[in-house]
Amino acid sequence: MRLPFCDHHICVILGLLTEKPLDLTLSNYFREHKSIGARDRRTIGETLYQMVRWKSLIDHFCPEGIPYQRLNAYKNLDRNAKGVPEHAKLGIPPFLFDRFTQAFGGEKAKDLCRILNTEAPTTIRVNLIKTTPELLMERWKEKFNLARCNDAGAGIQFKKREPLFALPEFKEGLFEVQDEGSQLVSDLIEAGPGDQVLDYCSGSGGKTLAFAHKMLGKGQIYLHDIRPWVLLEARKRLKRAGIQNAQFVLPKTPVDWLLADVPCSGTGTLRRNPDAKWKIDGEMVDRLILQQRQIVKDCLKYLKPGGRFVYATCSILPEENEMQARYFIENHQLVLEKQLSFLPEENGKDGFFAAVLKKQDLI
Repeated sequence: MRLPFCDHHICVILGLLTEKPLDLTLSNYFREHKSIGARDRRTIGETLYQMVRWKSLIDHFCPEGIPYQRLNAYKNLDRNAKGVPEHAKLGIPPFLFDRFTQAFGGEKAKDLCRILNTEAPTTIRVNLIKTTPELLMERWKEKFNLARCNDAGAGIQFKKREPLFALPEFKEGLFEVQDEGSQLVSDLIEAGPGDQVLDYCSGSGGKTLAFAHKMLGKGQIYLHDIRPWVLLEARKRLKRAGIQNAQFVLPKTPVDWLLADVPCSGTGTLRRNPDAKWKIDGEMVDRLILQQRQIVKDCLKYLKPGGRFVYATCSILPEENEMQARYFIENHQLVLEKQLSFLPEENGKDGFFAAVLKKQDLI
């Protein structure tokens, strides 16, 4: 049987999906099949993301099917069919549905599952070292449909997806793509000129990029990550943004501010990574909790007495967030100064948690 053009490629990619993330699989496939046009790429990508989002429902109707059968099942999904389990109707694994229900109650859990199966908004953070939101919106007013973010002062939301990385303004370092919630977490770093800051789990430097302007180029930012390849990307991003007071080494003296945006379940950002939700289970969460505690224990030695420690996750599970903050307070001579927590919003922020903890002076 000869499949329609897009259906053929969808079925081939479904057969390639293993442990690699969907976005990486798609990127590699399109790189190898340059003849697929932009419109077909969009159709293929959107269909695959929807199929991954609704995997539990497809599994219910077609548990062992080959790719074409699963695609056909997706095209004929009936969430209200008799006998469909609640978690399958909501496109969520049973483990997460149970955890959400325990944490937030049944109705809020259902609402969360619905939001996590929508498309995340496209949000940028304006680089305040080089420009302002007002100037950038004025520059784009005839080109894009835009709105200022509700809470993040440097945030702008695009009303539809755009090829942002191809824009000259991106190449000039005038903005970075960053969720509004992530921007608000970054704002908790109130480092000023002359301060010393350690971004301990820096990744490619997203949060450093968001707070660096407050230091006016004075003081030092140290970025640390166990993955050397993400630090290479961080170097490129900081250079593009015009940040010159950063080093990619651990500090030799205690710092004023310490940020640990730790590895977590990512349950607050599942709209952007829908394939990740099918890999989350109790064993994984328990392992992450221990890893988070070890990371915090390791990095606190770099914080001076009286300094501030910002613990952050993109999780919405209490055991990775509020419960961890209480553990750190009880075990590491820390005092809670501020706490930030929000759930994913429709057409708005992703879910994040952060706590600002002050290291007590030992007398």
